[in-house]
Amino acid sequence: MTRIAICAPATAITREHADAARALVADEYPDLSLHFHEQCFTGLGHFAGSDINRLDAFLECANDVSYDAVWFAKGGYGSNRIAAEAVKKLGSAARNKAYVGFSDCGYMLGALYCAGIGQPVHGSMPVSARSERGKVAIRRVLDWFSGDNGGLEPSLDDHPTVAFNLMTLAMMAGTDLMPDLTGHVVMVEEVSEHLYAIDRLFFHLTSNLPPIAGLRLGAITAVPENDRPFGQEEEDIARFWCARAGIKYLGRAEVGHTGDNHVVPFGLARSFKQA
Repeated sequence: MTRIAICAPATAITREHADAARALVADEYPDLSLHFHEQCFTGLGHFAGSDINRLDAFLECANDVSYDAVWFAKGGYGSNRIAAEAVKKLGSAARNKAYVGFSDCGYMLGALYCAGIGQPVHGSMPVSARSERGKVAIRRVLDWFSGDNGGLEPSLDDHPTVAFNLMTLAMMAGTDLMPDLTGHVVMVEEVSEHLYAIDRLFFHLTSNLPPIAGLRLGAITAVPENDRPFGQEEEDIARFWCARAGIKYLGRAEVGHTGDNHVVPFGLARSFKQA
């Protein structure tokens, strides 16, 4: 039995979200068990509890030897506020776990990857379990936990790879959370940002990346309507800034805030290894 602890480093989920995820696992994945930390349901303003509450919950899950993985409940905003302190307080049990999430929780994944702790993995989160499209994406994560790699991003090759939300990665660049991405394929996706903001983020990110193997663009979704056309679409923007920075543009990736979100283990390790 693979035991998966769930905490919320950023924003809270409802008990209905947790019930939907538990039901999916009970019906289809008898080899997995989900354990939601009570902190997942705690609200304090925007966040799932105070910074200390969220940090403590993550550390309890990560440092508990009885769990094989930590799955982040939801993104939103807030994991950057605890990520640096979190990696300082992880013990030996935390080094054998997989950590799965995406979007704002990319700060946690980046910090873990930077510190060489565990197996960070880009993948969909339990908050999506109440919709049919969300369940499709979640099943890819649950399949991966069960030893089935069919839900991995199709373009993965022999290069180390990472996948991030574009805003998250751009904000991480230049901070102590930023891992060394030299030689990596970097995949980025975004949601709910104007195209001019996408352009601005690419300007900053491509100016701060080391020599990488190339960049892939995931889904750019829910783009707000601006008061005038930007004049370039998302792939034009990615190609423009990659060319200016001397980065090889590799095409699209099946990652993003959609039901087509695929699993991307960071680095070269592709399979889940139970502790």
